[in-house]
Parts: sequence; C-alpha cells; structure tokens
Amino acid sequence: MKIGVLSDTHINSTLDGQQLAMQLMSGVFADVDIILHAGDHVYQDLGLCFAPVDWYAVRGNLDRSLVDVPVKRILIFNGKRIGMVHGWGQGRDIVKNVLTCFADDMPDVLIFGHSHQPECRWFGSTLLFNPGSPTDPRSASAPTVGILTLNDKISGRIIDLI
Repeated sequence: MKIGVLSDTHINSTLDGQQLAMQLMSGVFADVDIILHAGDHVYQDLGLCFAPVDWYAVRGNLDRSLVDVPVKRILIFNGKRIGMVHGWGQGRDIVKNVLTCFADDMPDVLIFGHSHQPECRWFGSTLLFNPGSPTDPRSASAPTVGILTLNDKISGRIIDLI
C-alpha cells in the first residue's frame, strides 16, 4: 500500500487547492492508494480537490473551520497502526509533544506536521514522519511531501518538489 502524506498546505482557495492536487496527482501521488493530511489545510474543502482518492486528515491550529475533523486519530491500513496529530510547540518540543500525545497507545507510524520541517526517522519501533510543507517550506531546503509504503515492512521517504 502506498500512501501520500501532506501537512501545512495553507491553501486559501479552490483554485490553489486544485492546482496543488493536479501537481501532486500527476506526479509523486499518481499511484497512491490514500492521502493523509496532518493539519493546517486552511481551505476547508481541500480534500475534495484530491477526489476520488480517499482522504484522511487531522485538524491543525489554523483549521478553525474544520470542526468535524478530529485533532488526533489512529487509522489501520495493512495491519499497521498510523497515528496522526498536527503537533504544537517549537523546535524539538514538537516531537516531544507528539510522542507524549500517543504515549499510552504508540502506533507503528506517527504522522505530524506544524514545523514545516520534513522528518523521517525511527523512534524505537515507531516511524516518526513529518512530510514538511509542499507550499510553505519556511527554512526547509525545498517544498516537500511524504510517501509511506506499508507492506511487510514500513518505509517512508520525503520527496522534494523542486
């Protein structure tokens, strides 16, 4: 199973959402089975721009209008537990806060955002995965998204969009 992962898109309009979806779906997300978004969509209907691909999301600190989107969730795909939360805090506190949020029920993969900084590393038996931002890389070297592959093993990679 191949999963496209986004966060911190900060999309403001249908047109911007459609342009991002077209870029990703004709490129790095062309063969994904589902898409996960770790918050700060901003545009409330962003998921519709990626239809018909299944879309699962959590609410970020800038997603005030997304009252029906959970702040935290655990999904199961191919027998692997994927935890999602946007994150909060600054610097290394973001990872600490995200880990604390799932401390009682640590998933196989923990997807988060907030920092706009891509990260893909193991913490014990959990893959910590922040796809960065495809639209607002801030101090990252490039706009980025993530790809998770769930087979017998879990693998993740960050993809630069330039």
